[in-house]
Amino acid sequence: MRKSLLSLAMLAAGVATVNGQSIDLTIDRAVAAWAKVKTARGSFEQAVNNSVTGGSATARGDFQQDRPNRLAIRFTEPAGDVIIADGKAIWIYLPSSTPGQVIKRPAADRSAVPIDLTGEFLSAPRSKYDIADGGKQSVDGHTAYVLKLVPRKGTSAPFTRATVWVDEDDGIIRQFEVEESSGITRRIHLTTLNLNAAVDRGAFSFTLPKGVKVVDQSP
Repeated sequence: MRKSLLSLAMLAAGVATVNGQSIDLTIDRAVAAWAKVKTARGSFEQAVNNSVTGGSATARGDFQQDRPNRLAIRFTEPAGDVIIADGKAIWIYLPSSTPGQVIKRPAADRSAVPIDLTGEFLSAPRSKYDIADGGKQSVDGHTAYVLKLVPRKGTSAPFTRATVWVDEDDGIIRQFEVEESSGITRRIHLTTLNLNAAVDRGAFSFTLPKGVKVVDQSP
């Protein structure tokens, strides 16, 4: 009876936990940890699955980030694909799938192409998302708290739901997965991550290849 009463009291108080740690505490630690990050660089693996076609693909690459508005992603698989945010525009050049063109989008359009790799989940998360407990899992040998996010009505987000893995030790997101309205699911695993490391300023500049058409999607 006492156990039932305790359970009811917790529900009434709106207390949610991730295997003993409250969701609020996990969010607070993640937000605080990312707020201390000014630059980041590392490598990643991306697994993409399409529920409509049944297709899947794997990509790998390196990234550098200079918060808040500069990001450079260079793929090694498929080699030659790049996504560059130079502070004024976002350049999406993917010759492996759409040769002969580069998409140019305004840097302010972060709902379609997030510039901050994991920061998109940590900007006012309580007001933007319904957040649920996903338990605990291991990422690269480190225990991580798993949070499941669903954008609330009126929130502009490039995904319909997301899952993030928050490192128990330092509060940094080590892996995330997003589901898009198109039926595509992307899981990004940060295989290496160096925070507040020196970055190459030249990495955030996109040079238009000869003969490539610019598809400007600015308003």
